[in-house]
Amino acid sequence: MLKAISDAIQYVIDMGASVMLPIVIAIISICIGVKVGKAIRSGLMIGVGFVGLGLIVDMMNAELGPAAAAMSERFGLSLSVVDIGWPGASPMTWASNIATVAIPIAIGVNIIMLLLRLTKTVNIDIWNIWHMTFTGAIAYAVTGNFWIGILGVVVHAVIAYKLGDIWAPLVADYFELEGLTVPHGTAAYMAPVACVVDAVMDKIPGVRKIDITADSLQEKVGVLGEPIVIGGILGAVVGFLAGYGPQEALPLGVKMSAVMVLMPKIVKCIMEGLMPLSERAKEILTKKFGDSQFYIGLDPAILLGDPQVITTGLIFIPLTLLIAVLVPGNRILPFGDLATIGFFIAIAVAVHKGNIFRTLFSGSAIMFMTIWIANQTIPWMTKLAQTTGSTDGSSMVAALDQGGSPITYIFTQIFTRENIMGMIIIAAIYAVCMVFSIRCSKKRAAELRESEE
Repeated sequence: MLKAISDAIQYVIDMGASVMLPIVIAIISICIGVKVGKAIRSGLMIGVGFVGLGLIVDMMNAELGPAAAAMSERFGLSLSVVDIGWPGASPMTWASNIATVAIPIAIGVNIIMLLLRLTKTVNIDIWNIWHMTFTGAIAYAVTGNFWIGILGVVVHAVIAYKLGDIWAPLVADYFELEGLTVPHGTAAYMAPVACVVDAVMDKIPGVRKIDITADSLQEKVGVLGEPIVIGGILGAVVGFLAGYGPQEALPLGVKMSAVMVLMPKIVKCIMEGLMPLSERAKEILTKKFGDSQFYIGLDPAILLGDPQVITTGLIFIPLTLLIAVLVPGNRILPFGDLATIGFFIAIAVAVHKGNIFRTLFSGSAIMFMTIWIANQTIPWMTKLAQTTGSTDGSSMVAALDQGGSPITYIFTQIFTRENIMGMIIIAAIYAVCMVFSIRCSKKRAAELRESEE
């Protein structure tokens, strides 16, 4: 019986997010009282959104990946381990023995925390449970202890749901997505770094007054500051840095303009599909818990429609390669995650209220820490790849997304103790960042309440 359920879950997982999420959303919607027709339409609309998102991400990988590789070769970067990115890390994670039990465990943790009022986040993004699963899969692969792997899933889930609570006021204030939050992924767990950077920059005379956004650029330079033009310019610049001629660089610019225009429209499809479930969930929770506020946890993709997020993400393509050169002892060539750097800095943009100038500093700190941690997890990633049959064992494997997660790194180091000093330093830095994140969240929540009064 359990094997049949496990096989059924894996069967749905293997279909990918664009099929898995519509099925899950439609079933959950019907279960909580949304009309069948409306639930099916909502699920399909979310599927449409994720198909569109996938097409854009695939295009960015296909166009920007070779440009990044050419840039690396042109500037003589001798980095031996290639970043496989989340497109490589997620299938590897779902293939692990932990995966089939991770989904019910993560959902169970969420329900228990809700009942005990330890979180206000109701996570309906089942696909991204792979982030929590990754921590468990790595810990299991490295230690050989299945229960340590399960504990890894639980620990990451608890932290993720609390991060959802922390970021909800910023998601409502900056992105204007009331009642929604992003509890997982690189966007959620790396944003605490931005809170420290923001607090430091607030104390620096002169610097604290610098505020550069896509809107302010548009006011100063007119049409040249519009997202479609910024995307075209940045795409072409990346092409020329890669050594492309006009025939290759200019089409790349046009395609990045398309990303700037199409991404917000695709995100709207996802949001439209989620509205019936979100509204019905709020009704039920209000009846059950009174006036208590709850947040619907969604994929970080809902944040990618913001012009500042897309603009900064494009800037960070060449900038991340530069940072990779500066990280001491780095062996990783950023590649698989370059096209989706927007996921890494999305909430950081909200922390800085859309200030691209500040996001460049916090994003640099985020990518530096991510690359450093990802270097320490190369043996772990390679071990996971070997145990899941994802590699023939002849090459090393690395991933910035999740492979560079401080949560996974600290948890696994507790049991392996391979780099005690590194664990202590990262744990101390991350603890400080979390304290600043809580303060930032409370401040933004207060500002949001004042604006509504």
